[in-house]
Amino acid sequence: MTSHRIAAVVTAACATLALAACTDQVGGQANPSPAGHGETNTSAPPSGNPDNPFASLNPCSLLDQALTDAGFPPAVPTVADAKESCAANKPRAGDVHPVDLALSLQPGRGYRNNVGNPGQASEGKVNGRAAVEEREPQQSPGQCGIWLEVKPASRALVLVTSGSDTANACKLVEGFAEKIEPLLPKTN
Repeated sequence: MTSHRIAAVVTAACATLALAACTDQVGGQANPSPAGHGETNTSAPPSGNPDNPFASLNPCSLLDQALTDAGFPPAVPTVADAKESCAANKPRAGDVHPVDLALSLQPGRGYRNNVGNPGQASEGKVNGRAAVEEREPQQSPGQCGIWLEVKPASRALVLVTSGSDTANACKLVEGFAEKIEPLLPKTN
């Protein structure tokens, strides 16, 4: 996948949201995210933001850990937001579409903020963690994303783009979210 395509995927994801085990439709308007967010690609907490639950996490390392034995190359920082986001691409294999997977750790932004298309979003849980899933963010067929709640008031976005089959993309993102969720900071 080119760096331009990764940037487009993550940029679209940052404007929308998503979830596995969907239950209720998300209503309301898109909400602006709170101002300010700290560093996420460091091993020490960033100064000035003690509430950053991702301060000691590297999104690429986390994504690589979740993708062990899944046939993906190592994750790379995205062009759009290298401090918060990483992506991995599994190339096309025969009749199987390529899979673009992105993970973005976003401190200071709630998991319900910025639902781009509430009619395509639903709330539920991933391994017991509150989340929202949105089909076709930005009206992009073959794309599905899940926003996972990480307290206090932060979120992790898992986004999949694969061909033009949205149902398959949602199935894939649900599976990846289930692997990523246990690696995130606990919400209790």
